[in-house]
Amino acid sequence: MEATNILPILKKKLAFLSGGKDRRSGLILTIPLSSDQTSMEELSATLDYLLSIPSEKCKARGFTVIVDGRKSQWNIVKTVVLMLQNVIPAEVSLVCVVKPDEFWDKKVTHFCFWKEKDRLGFEVILVSANKLTRYIEPCQLTDDFGGSLDYDHSDWLSKRLVFEKFTKESTSLLDELSVINESDKSSSGVKHHPTLLSLSLSLSLSLSLSAGHELLSELQQRRFNGSEGGGEGKGAWCPMEEELLAQPQVMKLLDSLREQYTKYQELCRQRNKRTQLDEIHAKVMQVVTWLQGPGSELLKTHQEIGDSMRAAQALQQKHEEIESQHSEWFAVYVELNQQIAALLSAGEEEEVLELKALQQQLSDVCYRQAAQLEGRQNVLQAAQGFHTTTQELSQQLDGLLGMLCADVAPADGASIQQNLKLLEEKLQAVEAGLSSLRQKGTLLMEQMCSQPAWTLEEAESPAGEQPDNAQHIQGVMEEMQLRKQRCEDMVDVRRLKMLQMVQLFKCEEDALQSVEWLGELMDALLKTHVRLGDDSQENRTMLDKHRKFVDVAQSTYDYGRQLLQATVVLCQSLRCTTRSSGDTLPRLNRQQRLELALSFHAAAERVLQQECVDAESLDEVDSSGKTLLDRLTMPIIFPDGSEQYFGTPGDTAAAAESVRERLLLVEERRLQLQEARLHNDDDEEEEEEEEEEGYITDRRHG
Repeated sequence: MEATNILPILKKKLAFLSGGKDRRSGLILTIPLSSDQTSMEELSATLDYLLSIPSEKCKARGFTVIVDGRKSQWNIVKTVVLMLQNVIPAEVSLVCVVKPDEFWDKKVTHFCFWKEKDRLGFEVILVSANKLTRYIEPCQLTDDFGGSLDYDHSDWLSKRLVFEKFTKESTSLLDELSVINESDKSSSGVKHHPTLLSLSLSLSLSLSLSAGHELLSELQQRRFNGSEGGGEGKGAWCPMEEELLAQPQVMKLLDSLREQYTKYQELCRQRNKRTQLDEIHAKVMQVVTWLQGPGSELLKTHQEIGDSMRAAQALQQKHEEIESQHSEWFAVYVELNQQIAALLSAGEEEEVLELKALQQQLSDVCYRQAAQLEGRQNVLQAAQGFHTTTQELSQQLDGLLGMLCADVAPADGASIQQNLKLLEEKLQAVEAGLSSLRQKGTLLMEQMCSQPAWTLEEAESPAGEQPDNAQHIQGVMEEMQLRKQRCEDMVDVRRLKMLQMVQLFKCEEDALQSVEWLGELMDALLKTHVRLGDDSQENRTMLDKHRKFVDVAQSTYDYGRQLLQATVVLCQSLRCTTRSSGDTLPRLNRQQRLELALSFHAAAERVLQQECVDAESLDEVDSSGKTLLDRLTMPIIFPDGSEQYFGTPGDTAAAAESVRERLLLVEERRLQLQEARLHNDDDEEEEEEEEEEGYITDRRHG
């Protein structure tokens, strides 16, 4: 029976155990009757409940029952006493009926309980309240009977409810824990046990332990079913807790709870460890399955390197997405590795072996997959470098080809040299770009060949993917090499053409320089070579100097003519027109006045010095003199139509006067010769006549 079942009846305080004891150490049961009608059924229920509290040892010492009839009627008191015979006949040793002071005196003789002692089984005495101390010590009586024992029924009832609640809950928890612990011993393990406690039951355990400790504390302070003796100056007494088994029961229940709870915690720890191992194993297999399955499939299906920079960038972006997906699983790997490391530090040998095997498997798969990702990343970076270099080299080749295909129309040799230098720089850049392309292509193929191999459990790599990539790389390098070779051939042609143009401009410049030199020689001739000399000797001296002058001019002229001829040949080769022409050097085709003057003076001197001169010689001198005079009056005509005379007009007039004087001398010589010829003719005629006369005479004599 529990107090909660008859709580309204218990609250009426129909009977109670105050905690007091008689001189035999028997418990005192008090039944306070009131003026109202008392329900025997409720009283019987109350007594049954109260008598269930003490231990058998306490019951064996017997009860002293105090029936307080001071406020009740005699028949009710008698009914209660008789009811005790039926309820607790063996446990009752003495019944003290507290009577009123006057009301029951006449009726005592009509009914005497001591006469019924044998039939009742216990002694019944009628006693007034002030005489009750003859049988019971005052310290064991409540203040209702003049005693000093403190008793608070409400406090007792609340503590009793707490005790019973704790006893009920702790017993239930003990039974459940015992079932769990015992079933765990008989089972093979704690995996998926259906009766394992939940968090709410763990909370109930904690609450029960806390309530038990509070209850035990109160019991130890003697606040349960009694006090420490009723106050200051009053003697101590043996507490009721020992008889009621409250404190020992609480302590026993607490010890049992702690013991079972310790076992349960160990069981939970083992279960949690097993559950944690199972969870770790499941997560490890989940990570391994994904990495070896979808993760590896993603990498195996993206092995191409692209055919352009844009394609390589798209592949890099796709690879970053794949890496992002792997990063989530690698984060799980790091978390699992930390959990495994924590379990390894406190795990048992069997668990350590299992954990190490899981850790090794997880690490192998993750590191292998990370190596695959890194290898793929290296390949993509090398591919981007290769395609970038290919694009740059293609642009360089296009620029070089555009430069080669453009018409060359330089203004001078310096611009040609600059263009030639730029052409060489572009060709060197192309050569460097092709060399870099070869290096990066070789690096890319090495990266592809050095990628980690797939395991046997994983599917094979797509057939032909790597050879296709290698063929593409080789094809790109061969194409760039062929384009570069074509450009080199065109560069050789352009270089030759530009060198020819350099030679052309050089020849034209040198030819113009020759013209300038000839012009300077002409200016010197016109300004300084003015005199013709007065005789042949002077003419010869001047002619020798002039011939040296002419030799210099002639060599300059011949050099310029050769340069013009080379210019013509180069223009024909280059299929262009020259800025110079054959009319550049006509200044060198001029009349030589000194030669005419020397011929004139030599002939004149010869005619003037000889005694016999024929008429033809005189005519020749006369003709050369006139020609020389004509030449003196003729200017030099340049290709541009301009004219220029030798020296000043006075110099020309003086030279002409000298020539005329010679002509006059020659004419006088002519007249002298004519006179002499006439005189000779007369002498010859006379001689002929004489010879003829002598011949005739001889013939006559013969």
